[in-house]
Amino acid sequence: MSNFEKTKANSRKGSDMARYLDPKTDLTFKKVFGQHKNLVKSLLNALLPLPEGMTIEEVEYASSETIPETEAKKYSIVDVRCTDNKGRQFLVEMQSFWKTYYFARTLFSAAAAYCNQLVKGASFGELKDVYALTLVNDRAFSYKGDDGYMQEFYVVNKNHTDDIRTNLSLIFIELPKYRPSDKGEKKMKELWLKFLTQIDEETDNVEQEMLENEEIYQALQLVRESAFTPGEREAYKEYWLNVSTEKTALEESRKEGREEGEAIGMEKGRKEGREEGRKEEKIEIAKKLKGKGMDVEGIVEMTGLTREEVEGL
Repeated sequence: MSNFEKTKANSRKGSDMARYLDPKTDLTFKKVFGQHKNLVKSLLNALLPLPEGMTIEEVEYASSETIPETEAKKYSIVDVRCTDNKGRQFLVEMQSFWKTYYFARTLFSAAAAYCNQLVKGASFGELKDVYALTLVNDRAFSYKGDDGYMQEFYVVNKNHTDDIRTNLSLIFIELPKYRPSDKGEKKMKELWLKFLTQIDEETDNVEQEMLENEEIYQALQLVRESAFTPGEREAYKEYWLNVSTEKTALEESRKEGREEGEAIGMEKGRKEGREEGRKEEKIEIAKKLKGKGMDVEGIVEMTGLTREEVEGL
């Protein structure tokens, strides 16, 4: 009996009481998906909206040479490139929080991977599609009437929206929006999303279904707290402290921007109110002068109103 089969049998006897680390940090994410090709393939085959019958068969780990040097790199991981049986490339990234320019950064990374395929003298017809999957531990998009956790961006003909080109495909999964009650999902998709959203230091019990799946069980073993050295656990804590600091700074910046905007709006409103009040006074004066028979030119000169405004009184 294999180790997995033994553990699977034992897990039926009682709840899993192991302590885990959150898989969404640089340290844990890389340990699971940056070192185990079978888990990368399973994750992407489950989460990506691949065409029917298309599966990822080969995996390579990408260098970071195509990633732009920005502060965002501190809190994201782009270290996996997967190649399927047709030579298509897949990039995966975990983003701890969201800033609006991250979309452009994701597009840049995917476009760089697409362009770097072309060797000198080769045909453009040899270029293969590139998929960029970004897992976001934040709310990145807001669409009226749509709170779905997956957003897909392709090259689409605006006048013929059924003409979708997958040369560059950007897939964003907003983990905070995911709810296990979602219906109609593939089993492995549900299991991986649960792994990414339910496992952390506060996890007391793991669902039996997760323990009984060989790939999810392997991933769980990799993020057990006991699998990390004291130094790694300290780095893990430091990572979340830095994320919290960055998020707080971002929230304060947004709050200051809102407050400044509100202050400007209030001052603008007061100014417009004062100007409107002064104009009403001028109109009242103009009416009185006009009633006393003063000519239009004289009223215009005294009040500052236009000839059209005076004539219309």
